Amino acid sequence: MTQNSLEICFTPAAFEAHADSEAVVVIIDVLRATSSICTAFANGVREIIPVETVEEARAMKARGYLVAAERDGYVLDFADFGNSPFNFTPEEVKGRSVVYSTTNGTGIMKRASVCHDVVIGSWLNISVLCNWIAEQGRKVVIVCAGWKKRFSLEDAVCAGAMATRLLESGKFCTICDSVHAATDLWMMARTDLLGYMEKAAQRSRLRDKGLDDCIPYCHKFDVTDVIPVLRGGRLTTL
Repeated sequence: MTQNSLEICFTPAAFEAHADSEAVVVIIDVLRATSSICTAFANGVREIIPVETVEEARAMKARGYLVAAERDGYVLDFADFGNSPFNFTPEEVKGRSVVYSTTNGTGIMKRASVCHDVVIGSWLNISVLCNWIAEQGRKVVIVCAGWKKRFSLEDAVCAGAMATRLLESGKFCTICDSVHAATDLWMMARTDLLGYMEKAAQRSRLRDKGLDDCIPYCHKFDVTDVIPVLRGGRLTTL
């Protein structure tokens, strides 16, 4: 069996070193962007338009779009709502287009679009996503959104869990130290995932702002079978 290469990029700042036009890229931002995106599609959103800057999001609001936007966890003053998965209810998003701009997760999406496929990963869709990836026959790069170009523990652990599943499929191999580090983190966290996440900096940031109600939900396995994919600058589902 031919094995495909598997890599993990721990921060967007290192992405160019991993970029490959033939690769499948998985973007992970557990707290909270990719968890929210998966939730939105599970609740019937038609499409999500990720934008990198506040100015872009504001301009799209002026054009009449529903806008979800935050910086440092706080909802922007012109936005309809922020970045919690609990904002993306069927009542708010079903059948609608949503413009989305966040501190970390949405910025890497445009840069990753140079690759063959860009898909959205989280604990919420981990099984269906790993099964799909294993059938693509391509190099895979898992990109952690991190925090302002820095390492984030919660993203690395999720990436490690995905990498473990992909390596166990027998269809992938790796000589990437980030993969070895992430899978080791997952092995340490797996018996008490939420307990392990207590040490995560983003967990503390959200708690200090009263935004940590979604953390248990964001660490639930297999809540949905949606696989969001970026095509033509817009997220839809496979």
